[in-house]
Amino acid sequence: MKLLRVGPSGAERPAALDAAGQLVELTGVVDDITGAVLSGAELDRVRTAVDGGALPTIDPDGLRVGAPLARPGKIICIGLNYRDHAAETGAMLPTEPVMFMKAPDTVVGPYDDVLVPRGSTKTDWEVELAVVIGRTARYLESEDDAMACVGGYAVVNDVSEREFQLERQGQWDKGKNCETFNPLGPWLVTADEVPDPQNLGLRLWVNGEKKQDGTTKDMAFGVAELVRYLSRFLVLYPGDVINTGTPAGVALGQSEPKPYLRAGDVVELEIDGLGHARQRLVAA
Repeated sequence: MKLLRVGPSGAERPAALDAAGQLVELTGVVDDITGAVLSGAELDRVRTAVDGGALPTIDPDGLRVGAPLARPGKIICIGLNYRDHAAETGAMLPTEPVMFMKAPDTVVGPYDDVLVPRGSTKTDWEVELAVVIGRTARYLESEDDAMACVGGYAVVNDVSEREFQLERQGQWDKGKNCETFNPLGPWLVTADEVPDPQNLGLRLWVNGEKKQDGTTKDMAFGVAELVRYLSRFLVLYPGDVINTGTPAGVALGQSEPKPYLRAGDVVELEIDGLGHARQRLVAA
């Protein structure tokens, strides 16, 4: 299923796309799209309601699409997880996943504006596959067990400010947690509709010029291994999100002068089967 949330910021309501691609209302079926909805009886109830064809339709014209997940938990990000991206930045490919965190309040809708931070000169883009956890995961032993804990997938732009991240000392977090730096969606696609998350194309454009064109086949650590690995260090709960890394083509990896984002730029991004997003850059 393709689950989403529509309406004004802070007042989104749950919805889905039915088999015909119509937007249908889920209010009354579930309170909202949360991690708890992604497994067990609630997901079955949603699927039955959507497949039944009796849900009221919603006119999408002029309707804002919010982030498809309400109240995300932890946002765990994986750095340097594509071979070509590590190479373009001059970094060694890690022997274990590189992990950092984003705060949940960085999450915005897929078509919302992204704020260029005050004082920023190096705001960058990163198209990524987001993995949404649907079942609690701790100390997992096998990749099969790990995949059973995946509730769904979404498109995410792991926006980064490279000066803050790399030149201002400390950890990467200060360049990753600026306001609006995690646009998510448009849809949360349930895991059953993505049989092979390691066979998805990812693309990103800036002002109509293609900058990234990669595939999840190039991940150093795949989805199953990431979930298994992370469960050894922290408990993953329903609604936690893993940003799994980006392919080559970011501004950081290009020749001087590097084409970092400025107010007025437009970023578009997509992943096979997971939808298309568009964000305009504005000054904070």
